Amino acid sequence: MTTTEQRLAAIRGDMPARRHNARTIAALTGNPGCTRRAVLDGAGVDKTRLAERIGFPARFGQSRFAISRGNAFEAQVKADGGAELLRLVAERLGVSPGGPATWTDLNADGPAQRHERSRELLTAAVADASPALFDHPLLGLEIAGQRVYLEPDLVAARLAGRYHVVEVKSFPVVDGQADPGKVAAAAIQSAVYVLALRELVAAAGHDPELVSTDVVLVCPRDFANQPVASLVDVRRQLLVLRRQLARMERIDALLAGVPADFTADPTAEPETLVAALRTVDAHYAPDCLAACELAFFCRHEAGGHTAALGRPVREALGGVATVAEALALADGDHPGEPDQAEAAALLRAAARLRAEALAGGPT
Repeated sequence: MTTTEQRLAAIRGDMPARRHNARTIAALTGNPGCTRRAVLDGAGVDKTRLAERIGFPARFGQSRFAISRGNAFEAQVKADGGAELLRLVAERLGVSPGGPATWTDLNADGPAQRHERSRELLTAAVADASPALFDHPLLGLEIAGQRVYLEPDLVAARLAGRYHVVEVKSFPVVDGQADPGKVAAAAIQSAVYVLALRELVAAAGHDPELVSTDVVLVCPRDFANQPVASLVDVRRQLLVLRRQLARMERIDALLAGVPADFTADPTAEPETLVAALRTVDAHYAPDCLAACELAFFCRHEAGGHTAALGRPVREALGGVATVAEALALADGDHPGEPDQAEAAALLRAAARLRAEALAGGPT
């Protein structure tokens, strides 16, 4: 009998399983209903290579300039043993730092030693009373049976009696507002770190609630290098993340609906890969373009379907699968099925409003 591990290995072929990081784990929550993505990620398929192989390369990612700018800003706010960072975090939490904090740089060790040292120091911090800052600790999390290592920018311990994940981002806060999309992405990525830190604390026999769901986000103010701190509540993101990770743990149930000969080996012929991918259900939405390496293939595949227009349209037009069918319902050329009555009424109303707008007013 083929085990789950053997099945997943066969799906990715001779390629080593691709390890997740906080960004890829966060991206999993963007489309939890997509079986195709869940299976590919569960198998550890290199989706970047796969997308290139089938002729739909991914077109997102951070530029070198953005990465350099982010590294420079992070180094600036962490200078002098994190003194300014401690002040910002404490001020945002509404507490007194209670004196200078200890600063522990965990960058120097190798992965295995660094993870173990991070675990020891972070769990030992529960018993101490003075504030402590841990620079780039290495946390662990189980993703579909694989141990994944994660690296938050900073963990602040014993401020307001709790642990807080601190993320340093280079996108600006202008007039008190930051790009909502970037804040949302930072929130779900930070929720990954909160989950990993809570599991670490719980494994040591402590209350996971010691890890706050209020994440401190540090960004430059008004395009300058002056840092400003904001609190982001990631409770909702944490719930979504737990649900999706639990779904990936049930990979056997997902594989039950996948053909036995399904392959996503990036070395296979493009025609073979395209045919195989089309046998596994996808759940394309426009926001996949910013989060999934296969989004351009899935968009091409979904062409002419209402699902390609986004979740709000798909939900409003429940039961109307194609754009052609939606247009026919809007024009009244097609009465529609009984379960399409609500969508048909909505489409006809929209068509009437459009006609009135083009005519210059109500008819």
